[in-house]
Parts: sequence; C-alpha cells; structure tokens
Amino acid sequence: MSIDAGARGGSAADLFPTHVHGRPEVRELPPAPLDTRRLIGPGIVAAGVGLSSGEFILYPYIASQVGLMFVWAALVGVVTQFFLNMEIERYTLATGETVLTGFSRFWRHWGLVFAIMTYFANLWPGWATSSATLLSYIVGGEPRWIAIGMLLAIGLILTLAPVVYVMLERLQMVKVAAVGVLILIAGIFVITAEDWAALPQIATTAWIPTELGFALLLGALAFAGAGGGQNLCQSNWIRDKGFGMGSYVPRITSPITGAPEAMPSTGFVFEPTPGNMDRWRRWWRFANWEQALTFVLITFVTITFTSLLAYSTVFGEEGLANSVAFVQREGQVLGERVGPWFGALFWFIGAFSLFGAATGIVDYTSRLAADVLRTSYLRGANESRLYFGLVWGLVAVGILVLLGGLTQPLVLLVISACTGGTMMFIYSGLLIRLNRRLLVPAIRPSGFRVATLIWAFLLFGILSVLTIGQQLPKLWGAG
Repeated sequence: MSIDAGARGGSAADLFPTHVHGRPEVRELPPAPLDTRRLIGPGIVAAGVGLSSGEFILYPYIASQVGLMFVWAALVGVVTQFFLNMEIERYTLATGETVLTGFSRFWRHWGLVFAIMTYFANLWPGWATSSATLLSYIVGGEPRWIAIGMLLAIGLILTLAPVVYVMLERLQMVKVAAVGVLILIAGIFVITAEDWAALPQIATTAWIPTELGFALLLGALAFAGAGGGQNLCQSNWIRDKGFGMGSYVPRITSPITGAPEAMPSTGFVFEPTPGNMDRWRRWWRFANWEQALTFVLITFVTITFTSLLAYSTVFGEEGLANSVAFVQREGQVLGERVGPWFGALFWFIGAFSLFGAATGIVDYTSRLAADVLRTSYLRGANESRLYFGLVWGLVAVGILVLLGGLTQPLVLLVISACTGGTMMFIYSGLLIRLNRRLLVPAIRPSGFRVATLIWAFLLFGILSVLTIGQQLPKLWGAG
C-alpha cells in the first residue's frame, strides 16, 4: 500500500515506511487523566536544563552593556522553541516513538547524525566547570577538582535513580524553586522602584544593539532557554512521563535500583476514530498548555529577572567580560549592597543551576544516543544499560579533558558553537516532512504551525551560517 494510504481510508500504520523500521502496532490512544496536574513536568525539565549560562551570563551581560533593550529577543527565541518543541511532542504523542526514530524511518542514519552532533556539542564539560568556578568563590579550592567531583556525582545520581526521569524532574523542580527564591529576595533587597520602572524598556526601546556583534545577539535570540539536542529530547521526556502513546513504552530505569525493563516496540499508532480524536484533542491541548506555562513562562521570567538584576547592579561598569567572571563581579556588587551572605547565595544558586543543567545535558546526550543505538543498530540490546554506559563514557571524557589541563579546549568550543544551530536548522526542516507525511491528516500540523517551523528553519539556517563563518577562522588560526 502506498505512503498515502492512510489519507484514503487505510490504516494509520500504512503511512509509515518500513524499509528501516517495522510497521507500528495499532492500539487505542490512552485517555489523559482527569487530573492532569500529575503530568506536569517535561516543560519544567526543559526549562531547568535550559536555564544555564545564557540566563546567568549572556543576557545579564547584554543588559549590563545596553540595558533592557534586547530582552524582547528572549521572548522571540523561547516562543520559537515552543512551536519547535510542540512539533517534536506531536510525533511522540501520536506514535510513542522519538523523533529521531521517526527521522530514521526516512534514512537509517539520521538519528546517528544528530546523536554524534549532540556529543560534539557537549564533550567539553563547560556547565560543570562553570558551576565549580562559582562554588569556588564561596568555599575556595581548585575549580578543576570540584568539577571532576561534580561529574562523578552526576554519574552516580543518574545511575542510582530507580527511574531516571523522575529524579531529573525533581532536580529541575528544586532548581527552578531556588531561582524563584533568588528572585523573591533580590526583589525585596536589591531591585529598586527605579529599576522596576525600567522594565517597560523591553517593549518601548526594543532594538538590536549591533555594537555587541550580530552573531552573538542572534545566538542569544535563537538559543534562549534550550537549543541543539535538548529540544529533541522532549520526545524522550514526555514518553517517560507517559504522554499519549508514549505510555506504552517502558521508561529508562537504573540497572542497580530500578525494576527490569521490558523490550520496547518500535512504536504505536491509533486510528482516527471519534473516541481517539476526542482523547487526542485533550492530550494536544494539555501538552501545549504544559509547555507554555512551564518552559516558556519560567524561561522568560528568569531571563527578564536576571537581566534586570544585572541592570540594577553593574549597568555601565567598564571592563565586564561575557564569561563566568561576569557572575563573580555581579556577586561582589550584591555582597557590597546587601551583605556578604547575599553575594554567596547568588553564587550558590548560580552554581546549583549550572549543576542542574550539567546533569540534564549528560542525561539527554546519553538518552538520545541510547535510543538511536537500540532502535536502529542494536535491536536486541537493553536501552537502560546502553544509557548508563553512555552516561559514564561522557563523564569519563569530561574528566579526561579536565585532567589534561584543557581549561577551554578551542576545538571543542568551536565545534559546540557550530553544531547547535546547524542541528536545529536541519531538524526544523525534517519535522515538517515527518509530521506532514507520517501522521494521519486529522492530527497533522496546521498551516500556521508549518509556518512556525519554516520560520525556525530560516532563523537557525542564518544563525548557522553566521556562527560557522565567525568560528572557523578561530580554529584555523589556532592550527
């Protein structure tokens, strides 16, 4: 039967090419629970993992240089990623498969390409090192050894959690709550009425401060909140949470403390019957609200606040650096204004935030690779065991990089800068093909949703060209 058979009244499973993966199994779409509050979480995980150097360094640095005129770009970037994430979630809600499995239905090696690019972007343990540096401002010590301890702790945390996703969700919830405490305390003790009155600048003086470099600003716009492989992992996180057809797929569990894992099927689909479509509309409506009220809202509020805090404390100060040294200076000013306890609290929450991001990065990098390897290459393997091997492999690489004394390995930094936007450029286009071709017409993206993917495709395409053009000369110069 042809690829369009489902549109002519055949089974929804007939739409799926089977030259790489088998035909998906047809089942009923599980109903969303009446109380959907217990399903809230994947958007918080996405926000928590994404709240890292961009929110604590990049946007505050921009605010310290030009005020609040560029915060609008964070909203544009986060909203763009909202629509990107929802198209990733659409496929998994409808099939229980990750989008990487979906992409590999067209060409076996698509998943491997994205997994390798994600590894290249994350081989340098930058978030753990930044977290260790902030912690060293409080307790002293050599950041390199603190970072190595953190990497070992991340490996143990991910290994010993009975269900990895549950642990990750709780960690990111604590992280978001800690940032909320920082917002509350700073709102009382640091940010003045005059500073709050400057917030309308976000809309009234919105501009592109080109004096800071167009590639830097476009990168801040595009990667606000998440970016690269993290967006792809929305598939894995909502599947582990039990969204839609993902409830049929077992979760990744610890080989030490978790229950045995059943072997998952490639995927499942449902026929567009009236009952299934009613349940689909409820799932789709909930998934959109969950992502908007967690990922979008938390990310934008955090960027706005951290930018306002930087504006309130160090705006106009000369010699500030777009690096972790910026956070050191900001903490010093906070300590001078409020008391040493608040500067230390600021650094501690920043360190904890970056540690949470590092944990999430190790998780999603390993999770994407384990899914690709088991689904496309090692079909008899246990995905949980693959995952934990990859976790410790990534931890080991990070430790070797740090032991080698490579404080900022230029090759890895350049690769990271070049691959993130390129990945998003490619999979923005692939998502259009995936969801318009393999899903039945009743649940395919609307024209408006396709337009948002085209916007993302163009945005990340431009970003990729600018970033590669800017970074490659640095690599050649180093050689």
